[in-house]
Amino acid sequence: MPIPAIATGYGGRLTVDLAALKRNWQALDKVSRGALTGAVVKADAYGTGIANSSRALHQAGARFFFAATPDEAVAVRAALPEDSHIFVLDGLFPGAAPLYVGERLMPVLSSLPMLEEWLQACLARNEALPAALHFDTGMNRLGFRLNEASIVRRMIDQLGYAPQMIMSHLACADQPNHEKNRTQLALFTSVMAQFPGVPASLANSAGLMTGRENHFQMVRPGIALYGGRAVQGRRNPMSPVVTLEAPILQIKDGKTGESVGYGATQTLARDSRLAIVGIGYADGFFRALSSSNQRGGARVVVRGQYAPLVGRVSMDTIIIDITEVADVPLPGDMVEILGPNISVDDQADVANTIGYEVLTSLKGRYSRSYVDSGAGG
Repeated sequence: MPIPAIATGYGGRLTVDLAALKRNWQALDKVSRGALTGAVVKADAYGTGIANSSRALHQAGARFFFAATPDEAVAVRAALPEDSHIFVLDGLFPGAAPLYVGERLMPVLSSLPMLEEWLQACLARNEALPAALHFDTGMNRLGFRLNEASIVRRMIDQLGYAPQMIMSHLACADQPNHEKNRTQLALFTSVMAQFPGVPASLANSAGLMTGRENHFQMVRPGIALYGGRAVQGRRNPMSPVVTLEAPILQIKDGKTGESVGYGATQTLARDSRLAIVGIGYADGFFRALSSSNQRGGARVVVRGQYAPLVGRVSMDTIIIDITEVADVPLPGDMVEILGPNISVDDQADVANTIGYEVLTSLKGRYSRSYVDSGAGG
């Protein structure tokens, strides 16, 4: 479970722009055109809050939602109107069929035991309970092996069962020229031929944005909805959804030759004005964003100007150099960590990770708020 939001509001502030989230879904829906556009809301809707974000996506027009676990899916079901269709990407957990049936959840079946248990649940209720079938076309992650397709076909034919959808997942869609994309598309097309008439889904955010040949009947955007970069080497067209701010706790002067932070890994090369900011790795601000004498670290924005991190990230604080900030800040002023000037991918690039990890790590000691200007569609 995510850490509860702090109620007092004296620390960091995490603001989720639901209007931007809606705009992002609607923009992707225009790109997908003939295909239905789902919404991936796993991992607490990529750190933005599964209930509020799912409701906003439904208001934007989404009707198909993808959670990872049954617990997530139950939370989505509780948040949304009856016309919502919810898939569980991790599949059918053993013994959990009654929960799925009671909450009207659709497992994404990925193994023969899962399929057998689901078909038994269908027989027990004398009802074709909806589910998707996931085939592994090259990730070696969840999914039926391709040589199991004929067995799957035989099992469902014996009961006259028609799956809601067949699907697979692209391993390298963020690299549009990667040969694996073409290989997976060809393999998935061969699987589709064994399930004629069954709707198909292959495209994640990057697959949606890079090729209509990936769209089929449904697309499943995730990271792009939340403003993250889906395709490497291209300008990110999505609106930022998350703004993270943290307060300045103290301002002090540092002298040339003095060290800063744990480990004394950075030495000041000039007399500097320093600000200590109330955020650290306990709040999802990665230690890998640290600066040292050998490498630069993250940047933040103070009163409209960029300011570099100096020294190591601590559990609760970071230190920034505000010497060049013309409009001198005061304790209590808020510093932009993520937002319109610093994207999740800017921070991810410095930390040598991905925007997904930045977003899903936002479980820190923030007061969380939602804004919705109503702009969208």
